[in-house]
Amino acid sequence: MVKRSGKHGTHLVWDWNGTLFDDMAAVIAATNAAFAEMDLPPLTLERYRELYCVPVTAFYERLLGRLPSAGEWEVMDAAFHRHYWSGADACALTLGAAELLAARRSAGLTQSLLSLAPHEQLVPVVRRHGIEEHFLRVDGRVGAALGGKAEHMVRHLAALEGVPAERIVVIGDAADDAVAAAHVGARAVLYTGGSHSRASLERVGVPVVDTLEEAVRVAEEMSG
Repeated sequence: MVKRSGKHGTHLVWDWNGTLFDDMAAVIAATNAAFAEMDLPPLTLERYRELYCVPVTAFYERLLGRLPSAGEWEVMDAAFHRHYWSGADACALTLGAAELLAARRSAGLTQSLLSLAPHEQLVPVVRRHGIEEHFLRVDGRVGAALGGKAEHMVRHLAALEGVPAERIVVIGDAADDAVAAAHVGARAVLYTGGSHSRASLERVGVPVVDTLEEAVRVAEEMSG
């Protein structure tokens, strides 16, 4: 959904889960519900952040010591999504996120939202939190996530219609956000409040920050 376009200044591409949306409590609860299906012990947030990686099957491989079978994956994936979406309603935006988005829009600066959350479920949540109007586009996943976030970023950039990659900084909470940015020639800033530990994010080789306010400041400096 294209709202407007901008020709100057840094364009931010925001991640959703674990970045703008403070949903780690729902993620941990849903993950542990999925683990219970396999008689696996529950994870703490700290342990989750130490182990989490994409693709998610690799995350489960770290826990099981082997790749899950097709049947195991189907059971765990279904359990995760069932519990996550029931718990996500209680989650809020990350502290200060709404104010940052509104301030950038008021200043005439552009931003968009890119997520691997299913598009038909993402958009109503974004709308419910009253921030949809701050984005040029809101793009969730449509169909299978073939190619992961990197290919999703290619399509997102093409749809932005004239926003060059060198003006783009991706703000996310995971290594794949930085990979997706590099895939299109953009830059990235990674936020520690989501799915990864600071140590794992620092191994990626891009700036790592502890607040979204700092993320925006660093992003502006990178493109300045």
